[in-house]
Amino acid sequence: MLKKLSDRIKLYIKKNEHNVGTIDDIPNLTEIKLEYKKLTNKKNFFYELKRTLAFFVSIIALGIIISTFWIRILTIHGTSMSPNLVSNDAVIAVKKQEYKKGDIIAFYYNNKILVKRIIGTSGNWINISQGGDVTINGKNVKEKYLNKSKKSIGIIDVKLPYQVPEDKFFVMGDQRSISIDSRNKSIGSIGKEQIIGKLEFRVWPLQHFNILK
Repeated sequence: MLKKLSDRIKLYIKKNEHNVGTIDDIPNLTEIKLEYKKLTNKKNFFYELKRTLAFFVSIIALGIIISTFWIRILTIHGTSMSPNLVSNDAVIAVKKQEYKKGDIIAFYYNNKILVKRIIGTSGNWINISQGGDVTINGKNVKEKYLNKSKKSIGIIDVKLPYQVPEDKFFVMGDQRSISIDSRNKSIGSIGKEQIIGKLEFRVWPLQHFNILK
């Protein structure tokens, strides 16, 4: 290290004051270059190490922020959204400012995460026929995402027609015969504060990767 070279020079000066110092006591140019190179390499190593650590810490922090406030990767459990989503599908939910009819959303309910589709929004009057056809404000809803042969009124205990409360969403699963959703008083309409995000993509299995509609 340069400190050692400096100490050698100081020692030479001290010895020379008493006429006992020799030229060998002074570090030569090669020694100085070698020590300087060692010092430079050490500084570069620690500099690169700090840069690398800072990079990884930033990536981890960004991942935490994104997963907490914007994007969530979720795994589907159960069959209430089949055939469009089935168990073990991995999906990406994105936090939105606004949600609309037809959006598939993930939301919190009793410390669980449920996935359903928005059928009606604030103020809408929802009605469901015995055959499973849905009307909003008296107009038939075209639900292309459903298997028409499997339409069902499902498990329902709310009074129809049902008006969606202010700032709430009426949600239903695509597998109408088994889904427990806003048709049941136990769940009811969903508040925006419960929503994790809109499901945008299915990312697993890879062969089924697609944009969700």
